[in-house]
Amino acid sequence: MKMKYSLVLMVAAAALLALSMPVQASKTDDQIVSSAKNSYVFKNYLKNDDVKIQSKNGAVTLTGTVSEESHKTLARETVAGLSGVKTVDNRLEVKGAPLAATNSDAWLVTKVKTTLLFHSSVSASATEVDAKDGIVTLRGEAANQAQKDLTTEYAKDVDGVKDVQNKMVVSAPAKKTQPAKKTQTAGDQIDDASITGLAKMTLLYHRSTSALNTSVTTKNGVVTLTGKAKNAAEKDLATKYVNDVNGVKSVKNQMTIE
Repeated sequence: MKMKYSLVLMVAAAALLALSMPVQASKTDDQIVSSAKNSYVFKNYLKNDDVKIQSKNGAVTLTGTVSEESHKTLARETVAGLSGVKTVDNRLEVKGAPLAATNSDAWLVTKVKTTLLFHSSVSASATEVDAKDGIVTLRGEAANQAQKDLTTEYAKDVDGVKDVQNKMVVSAPAKKTQPAKKTQTAGDQIDDASITGLAKMTLLYHRSTSALNTSVTTKNGVVTLTGKAKNAAEKDLATKYVNDVNGVKSVKNQMTIE
């Protein structure tokens, strides 16, 4: 009798466990989809794209269309950094004009604009980018000479760029009145998954770090880099570029030098 009772209990427990597992998985999947849609990247960089997100037991599928190839990669890298995500099947398609040929002037303009967009110390919106025969020309307005020089440095390090002519105008210093109140920037509110996605894209788009075997993780705005660098200069450059990504508080570079 005892054995029969125990058997009944075991069957009931197994049934309850089987029922609870799908519910738990469903909650996790719902959380993944919600976190992706509410992420900084999806709300800002991908807000005009048509990205559909489906998750089943942590296996995420992205479908729909995006306006640029970089958006396709950025969506994947951001979702991959979300808690509970096991795999990402990126089926997004680039709509609109055909993709520019690699290293063409149009391709370079897109790459430089995208690279500047990821960094907090330069202003992508205030920078006009043109290219002819691999030579990039920058126009617009820089807040100061340091920002102008940094814009040149970032543009030069884009793969395919032969040279940069920076014709940006440095803004006249504002007259001293009352101290400006510190305002909270959008970067202060960036989630960890978005920071991870932006950091990965930054390393990919810069020529000096594009070939690095680097893993990126983020917790509370602190980015940890692991992997291998060819030399100390590459390792330091990875730290510098990621440290200037929107939302990054600090960088822990644990990469080893080959």
